[in-house]
Amino acid sequence: MANVIDITGLPPERVVFIPSPLAELGAALHALSEPGHHPGLHGWVTATNAALKTDLADRLCEADILWRSSRSDILLPARPGATLAEDLDELDKIDDERFVAAAFEITCSPRYTLPTPSPLVDAGERARIREMAAARGPRQAAFTDRMLTDPDGLRVWLRRLFEDCEEAFFGDIWRRVGIQLAADARHKTELLRRKGLAETLSATSRALWLEDGQDRSGGGSGHGSGNGSGSTRIVLDKLAQGRTTAFADPSDPGVTFLPTSFGWPHLVFAHAQGWRPVLQYPVASPELPAPAALELVQQRLEALGHPMRMQLCRTLSRGPHSTGELAEAFGITSPEVSRHIATLKKAGLIQTRRRGRYVLHQLDLQVVARLGSDFLEGVLR
Repeated sequence: MANVIDITGLPPERVVFIPSPLAELGAALHALSEPGHHPGLHGWVTATNAALKTDLADRLCEADILWRSSRSDILLPARPGATLAEDLDELDKIDDERFVAAAFEITCSPRYTLPTPSPLVDAGERARIREMAAARGPRQAAFTDRMLTDPDGLRVWLRRLFEDCEEAFFGDIWRRVGIQLAADARHKTELLRRKGLAETLSATSRALWLEDGQDRSGGGSGHGSGNGSGSTRIVLDKLAQGRTTAFADPSDPGVTFLPTSFGWPHLVFAHAQGWRPVLQYPVASPELPAPAALELVQQRLEALGHPMRMQLCRTLSRGPHSTGELAEAFGITSPEVSRHIATLKKAGLIQTRRRGRYVLHQLDLQVVARLGSDFLEGVLR
């Protein structure tokens, strides 16, 4: 599974790397509401939540349907401003029907990429939104009702909420991380100019790559493998499936990449019908592990799913063993051991080395230790 952006015929200058204060605020609010997704931010989350005034904390809880389980499209601007006020000014220009429809794009659904009427004008969509909000709690349901019955008033309330966040904690954050994000965006822009999109995507995230229908060079996880259609596509290695085009908004074709310091491990992709695709990517830092390909994570889990391979791993975790030793220990033939070892080795779980006339196998403890984190990062990506 993957998300795909068709960019066939898109001029390179329409691929934009730029920081967004509103998108970064959305990432920070998500981290505050779901700290389990962001173990590296526990200290910041604890200190920030403890310092919030009760009124602001209550209002954030009421509106967290916009950023908790998924990120609302209104928090991912395609044309960011230099300040939060500029981003909010652009948000104010969206008409109510489009704003409310975008605000409630907050759940993984096959409806996301289909033309969907605004809940302000469609009773069926309004009922769906209310049911979805009710499942998240009474305060979230009340927030949703206010948005549906008084969108103008709620939009004023929401802007004031974001401005109060800026005053309480986000202003200091943006002064600190905004410089880093701007530097990363400049670096990616220069890399795009000098080296092209394929290398720029690779430098942005290992979960991103360029797929060209004319390129049949092959590669792992579909990287550069070619789609055979003659089209050029940006591919996102995510469990969710989604397809869009860089021309989804005919008035503003392109793709916008938003760097974030708070977003890891999420790779957030907004691609609603009629909206320019936006992708928020975590800025790389030395302490962050490179994301494992989802295909490789699945392969490793499947390799460990066999009872005999689990037993072999138990023995191989304690030290190196030859095929003959393993066959004798488990009462199976050497060819059977070799087949199991080959499966584990193909998944990258086994290290093999030769000692004289013996070939010894040992479990790669670092890879296995990472497997739980790789799985979690994959489903959160």
